[in-house]
Amino acid sequence: MSNGNGQGPPTGLAAVSTALLAMSRHLEVHDVLKTIVVSARELLDAEYAALGVPDDHGGFAQFVVDGVSDEEWKAIGPLPRQHGILAAMLHEATPQRLADVRKDPRFGGWPAAHPDMSDFIGMPVADGDEVLGALFLANKRCPKPEGGCGFTAQDEELLRTLAQHAAIALTNARLYERSRELTIAGERARLAHELHDAVAQKLFSLRLTAQAATALVDRDPARAKGELQQVAALAAEAADELRAAVVELRPAALDEDGLIATLRTQIQVLDRAHTASVTFDSHGVRALPAAQEEALLRVAQEALHNALRHSGADRVDVTLVRRGQGALLRVSDDGRGFDPLAVRRAGRHLGLVSMRDRASGAGGRMTVKSGPGKGTAIEMEVPGG
Repeated sequence: MSNGNGQGPPTGLAAVSTALLAMSRHLEVHDVLKTIVVSARELLDAEYAALGVPDDHGGFAQFVVDGVSDEEWKAIGPLPRQHGILAAMLHEATPQRLADVRKDPRFGGWPAAHPDMSDFIGMPVADGDEVLGALFLANKRCPKPEGGCGFTAQDEELLRTLAQHAAIALTNARLYERSRELTIAGERARLAHELHDAVAQKLFSLRLTAQAATALVDRDPARAKGELQQVAALAAEAADELRAAVVELRPAALDEDGLIATLRTQIQVLDRAHTASVTFDSHGVRALPAAQEEALLRVAQEALHNALRHSGADRVDVTLVRRGQGALLRVSDDGRGFDPLAVRRAGRHLGLVSMRDRASGAGGRMTVKSGPGKGTAIEMEVPGG
């Protein structure tokens, strides 16, 4: 492995400093996790590295790898469970350094597509007594002593230092995301209050004026006409107030972080909050016009709400991929599904009308594919700009 100048990877304090600086540059949890894994793999010159963040159900809420291609990762299958050596690091908060992981009595085998690993080193990432995750590496690239472990005691100390700082970076990223969620929630509450005060007052005046016009239609048509003109003016003012509030409700995270990061963060929150597995994947999407990014986000939110609240799905997958100069959003679930025509006839739209309006308003189009017992897929495509 080369650092780009013909030499091997940096060693000692320079390598640790490089890794710590890389971690400190990110505030998104996913980006911090990825940077930790890449830094650890480069620091110890390992073939494979991974970091698992445990959930409360014996599995992993997040699992980030380096050294494995996307195709290999998909072939491996579902995320691992908390068992064997992974469980020891998570539950006992103890480092593990093994000459051959396959010979350890706790080893339970791998899926068929899993790469072969021998020498192994693992380190818990902990904040005080709380274990935030498990960082582990396999197959050190340097020549191994005959019959010995490829990872040395020095490697273990380097990894321990990295894990300690990784815990700080991960905790800071979590606090940042939580703070932003609370800020957004507080801002939405403020805007909702203002919206209620401003628009409700206009609608109340509108109602009284309309009632007065109704009473005057037969007795004094001229005055009734004046009252109706006032109704039109009040309705226009109410519409302006509403439009201003909607513009202000554009998520701050979308302005600051862009569509992909905002979707990823919100989907991670939903994945933690619901029993269903909620995933997000994105490929090659460029920055889009603001109106299109907001429409994509709103449609994704509505589709996710339907899937998580009404479909009974065990899994909801969100993908955002490049399509020409634009993008294609897909939200699919394995829930009970429905008959779109029957829903439309019954007057139950499940937000489909508003989603279609958002799509067309952004110059895009939306399609719905569903059937009883067949799950649901909502797709929205925008042309870009």
